[in-house]
Amino acid sequence: MKELRLHSDISDRETVFYFTTCGWMMWNWLVSNLALGATIVLYDGSPFHPDPSAMWQMAEEFGITVFGTSAKFIAACQGYGLVPKDRHNLSLIKTILSTGSPLVEESYDYVYTSIKEDVQLSSITGGTDIISSFAGGNATLPVYRGEIQCRALGMKVESFDDSGKPLINQKGELVCTRAFPSMPVNFWNDPDGSKFHNAYFSDYPGIWTHGDYIVINDHGGVIVFGRSDATLNPAGVRIGTAEIYRVVEAFPEIEDSLAVGQQWEGDERVILFVKMNEGEQFGEELKKKLMDAIRSGCSPRHVPAKTVPVPDIPYTINGKKVEIAVKKILHGSEALNKDALANPESLLFFSDLEVLKD
Repeated sequence: MKELRLHSDISDRETVFYFTTCGWMMWNWLVSNLALGATIVLYDGSPFHPDPSAMWQMAEEFGITVFGTSAKFIAACQGYGLVPKDRHNLSLIKTILSTGSPLVEESYDYVYTSIKEDVQLSSITGGTDIISSFAGGNATLPVYRGEIQCRALGMKVESFDDSGKPLINQKGELVCTRAFPSMPVNFWNDPDGSKFHNAYFSDYPGIWTHGDYIVINDHGGVIVFGRSDATLNPAGVRIGTAEIYRVVEAFPEIEDSLAVGQQWEGDERVILFVKMNEGEQFGEELKKKLMDAIRSGCSPRHVPAKTVPVPDIPYTINGKKVEIAVKKILHGSEALNKDALANPESLLFFSDLEVLKD
């Protein structure tokens, strides 16, 4: 109720849509709107059927006021070259919500130039394990490009360094230093609580560590750089994968990408996998442009040691890139929980790659 009524300003006057499966926490979020008296819209199927503007057509037809989706969907709309504001009457939409992965700065630009100028764009972050958000929207605050507006009410969220000291304007671990109402208390089939402890409390005793790599800035905004367990660490410098994706996926030739770390000669090197758009080829000229863009848009540390074209990028059913599974495969381990993937067959390509043996 807190997230719906206070963070999202939803009342019984709203018509709310969130593109989600029943297995994702956003399903719980969506149906809970009924308790406020709001109308909800359910959708099953591809969001791009029968054409890429299907969701925006639906928003117009049903008078949707709160439109929830994923960062991937927004990026895909941009990739299709859609300008929904020119084709659809979206005057009733007051809020666009995005979650599932970090919403990059360019997606903020796209929303405000191509979808709607007078809209609250709320990127939110949390977890299915807590059925809640750690940071989200606020209708009374400004929207800053590339930032989540504020930390969530009832969540004592901080960014910690390795020694457990809070950080401002520096990258660190997302932690919650106080108990919160939706905090799980144990795992099934974990009689001594060791699995539960190792999942959330082993890094900082007594403090929930969620596994995201973030910055909290001096005006209270939050920037998420990706999963901390997927954080790249070349030469001991921590790099969020979202920083690389923001640059790479701005290239029109590239549909998608995945960055992971590979242990190499006592260090870690960055490996970038790219999925090309239909009709595009990966070659040395594009590779050089990519490396130059990453170097100038991020830093020399971000530049991949290897860039490899792939037929597909693995995703969970909830639309999140699967970095950890690919990293395990590169190091000879088996990827677990394949049932959670939307395209598990995509993992086959990453096994025993010759190009990564030198």
